[in-house]
Amino acid sequence: MAVVSKKIPAPDLVPIRRALLSVSDKTGLIEFAKCLANVGVELVSTGGTAKSIAAEGIAVRDVSELTGFPEIMDGRVKTLHPSVHGALLGVRDDPEHAAAMAEHGIEPIDLVVVNLYPFEEVRDSGAHYASIVENIDIGGPAMVRASAKNHAYVAIVTDPADYKDVLDSIVANNGCLSYEARKKLAAKAFARTAAYDAAISGWFAEALEIDTPDWRAFGGKLQSVMRYGENPHQSAGFYLTGDKRPGVATATQLQGKQLSYNNINDTDAAFELAGEFDPVRTAAVAIIKHANPCGVAEGASLAEAYAKALACDPVSAFGGIVAMNRILDAEAAEEIVKIFTEVIIAPDATPEAQAIVAAKKNLRLLVTGGLPDPDRAGLAVKSVAGGLLVQSRDNAIVDALDLNVVTKRQPTQREIEDMKFAFRVAKHVKSNAIVYARDLATVGIGAGQMSRVDSSRIAARKALDAAEAAGLAEPLTRGSVVASDAFFPFADGLLSAVEAGATAVIQPGGSMRDEDVIAAADEHGIAMIFTGVRHFRH
Repeated sequence: MAVVSKKIPAPDLVPIRRALLSVSDKTGLIEFAKCLANVGVELVSTGGTAKSIAAEGIAVRDVSELTGFPEIMDGRVKTLHPSVHGALLGVRDDPEHAAAMAEHGIEPIDLVVVNLYPFEEVRDSGAHYASIVENIDIGGPAMVRASAKNHAYVAIVTDPADYKDVLDSIVANNGCLSYEARKKLAAKAFARTAAYDAAISGWFAEALEIDTPDWRAFGGKLQSVMRYGENPHQSAGFYLTGDKRPGVATATQLQGKQLSYNNINDTDAAFELAGEFDPVRTAAVAIIKHANPCGVAEGASLAEAYAKALACDPVSAFGGIVAMNRILDAEAAEEIVKIFTEVIIAPDATPEAQAIVAAKKNLRLLVTGGLPDPDRAGLAVKSVAGGLLVQSRDNAIVDALDLNVVTKRQPTQREIEDMKFAFRVAKHVKSNAIVYARDLATVGIGAGQMSRVDSSRIAARKALDAAEAAGLAEPLTRGSVVASDAFFPFADGLLSAVEAGATAVIQPGGSMRDEDVIAAADEHGIAMIFTGVRHFRH
């Protein structure tokens, strides 16, 4: 049953006379506490926070003086007391609340400074179950939520980044904070506890191996405000979830202007694809445009791989994203900067490569310190009207699949290697996806079509255009292999690939007409492999 408000108007300015400080992250704490004390604010604190403040010679009362009760149970119980929560939740202008506070000797608290136990950091550190549970904060969120609810009278600060603005406001308002400032701090506080609880509930689901918990929550912290979203009339922000998977969210930007919404989306797609290729085995480069690869290749060096990838579709590569699986070196950087490129992302970059890229001041260079693991489990989330679609990440990798030759002709070893390469790429192409490959490089890509045969034809057309641009007598699809992200529902898609010059096909299989498709492959003397795994990507 809802509680009916007494409609007591909130005061605009609330004097800040007493502050309760209890923080895990002590960044900026001492300076903030010192400044509060200098403007006449009485400080109350707990545990390690109180010791840190007192060690600097700043007057501070222990919270046990308010509660009349010592900290117990290893500090688990210290602020969970009516003397604290009554001080936070009391409606100062309500006669009944004021009388209760007076009767029980509850002194009001006007400012609360709390940040929470580092649950996310401990979770990500690989700590054992008991340590992670111990870092679930209880008293902190309780104080944060109580203060935020009663923001009519109490200011709640949860982020050290806000210390300066809060102090400046107190000084500018002669020791008070405005109602508008208190509302904004409360909104941020509720968002923080929501993200904190989302991290905890998500971890429990993982620990208990519950794929579809009854309630699913996600949280993130604002990393940057975008100039606009996918289009100029859309607003957008980039939020970090705390997942340490190497990629655009964890990368360091060494140079270039701010990443746009589309840059981030495309760069993520590019680096996830680059992560499919083991850097010990080969150098690999992926060029992405509008979240789809327009060229991917392996090579003895990054420069060689880039040249092969660029040859697949040099027109679409203009203004694209370039991702690689090895440290960017000078040789590769020299080639990449020859055409307009939006973003380069790599595990690292040599000083020489950085100097070359620096000549293009708007070109963004991101380094990640590692590659995303294509085999690692995780979640993918997509919004729909009124809901969220949540699924496990597509972490199927072709090297781990049971490849079944279903045709009379066996593929050659070269064809097998090219087919595995093409299937790796097809996993990252929007469905319906068709990828032609030859000599460990894409030579034609068809993406995002309603008909699989149309994707096959578009890929072949792209190969013709690339051949003309390179001055070749015939397209590189002659003698290539072809990968399909899903089964061929009819033989027409396969026949289109045969017409383009493909000699071998890799596809999931599973169509009602598989026998017809196999018969067509046999009739034309091509080899075909079924993987048993589909890679739809929408």
